[in-house]
Amino acid sequence: MKLLIKQRVFSWTDSYDIYDEDENKKYFVKAEFFSFGHQLHVYDNSQNEIGVIKQKLFTILPSFEIEIGGETKGTIQKKFALFQPKYEVDFNGWRVEGNFLGWEYDVYNECCPIIHITKELFHWGDTYVIDIADRRDELMGLMLVIAIDAANCTQNN
Repeated sequence: MKLLIKQRVFSWTDSYDIYDEDENKKYFVKAEFFSFGHQLHVYDNSQNEIGVIKQKLFTILPSFEIEIGGETKGTIQKKFALFQPKYEVDFNGWRVEGNFLGWEYDVYNECCPIIHITKELFHWGDTYVIDIADRRDELMGLMLVIAIDAANCTQNN
């Protein structure tokens, strides 16, 4: 199954709409306008908050906690690297490999690839495709991709 993440271009805060493979809106993400650090709230199509991505403050490199249903599920922290972004991922036992700068990477559970993420070019605003092998990993995969995007945006600002 696939999810398509489209950034809302004309928005005061980081906002995204997430669509299923039939182009039905499934989730949306909205950042807090007045907060210390990055805080992104993820909602289902019925406007129920299902997760939050919170930036940890007072860290040298961007670091984020991923919460689902009010429970912290893991963290992602950008690591120092000269040429290509690297991340330390402590989330669901997964590991992430690939070209983060070009947004072409895979998520593995042990030795098996479970999610493939690509950035689509030539769109107004950032657009990402998440290809998920197992529907049960949908929400966790979405939260991970949003956290990585937040780490990239925070580092670039």
